[in-house]
Amino acid sequence: MLDSYFPILILTAIAIVLALLLMTLSRILGPFRPNKHKLNPYESGMDPVGEARERYSISFYLVAMEFIVFDLEVVFIYPWAVRYLDLGLGTFISMMVFITILLVGLLYTLKKGTLDWDLKTNKI
Repeated sequence: MLDSYFPILILTAIAIVLALLLMTLSRILGPFRPNKHKLNPYESGMDPVGEARERYSISFYLVAMEFIVFDLEVVFIYPWAVRYLDLGLGTFISMMVFITILLVGLLYTLKKGTLDWDLKTNKI
């Protein structure tokens, strides 16, 4: 039984050894010339302003949650769309209910203004 896992263990060992070898070689052979600009923190094309412990706006978290919800929607819809002709009417109706619920949620968030980043306060 363990014989079937042996090739996977060999491949994992080779991958780990190769990764460690390449990281070590890049550290040894690569140039290391630090200066003030290279050592400064840099994020998203903008220089950091303020403390790292500042609080984010609630809008950031709301948009992130909406992204996750609609990303999961795509995960459920793609397999259904691929097998659409093979599935029955019940699956079609359940998918339409699913899409309708998500559409109602999107309309709700649009009405509340959570996607309007120009507003100073959100109507949550």
